[in-house]
Amino acid sequence: MSVVSLRLKERDIKRIKELSMIEGKDKSTVARELLASGWEFRMIRFYKEGKLSLSGLAARLDLSVSETIDLLAELGIKAPIEYDDYIKGFEAVR
Repeated sequence: MSVVSLRLKERDIKRIKELSMIEGKDKSTVARELLASGWEFRMIRFYKEGKLSLSGLAARLDLSVSETIDLLAELGIKAPIEYDDYIKGFEAVR
């Protein structure tokens, strides 16, 4: 694992400390989780804006396409395929 140094505003440091206390995790873990969440958020936003395909989003999130569709559904983002297409794909796998 590499080490990265960066300057943060006092507000951001306070937020990391607060999350650290709430979740009972060390500040480094919280910071890494926030970076991962931010990455996921930005990639999903790119997908919604049409800048990423579903498979591109899945690759960047290190998920399968079906896991990505499930994640999008959890977030209330409409699945890019119709139910009939899903069933046809499921039957093709059989």
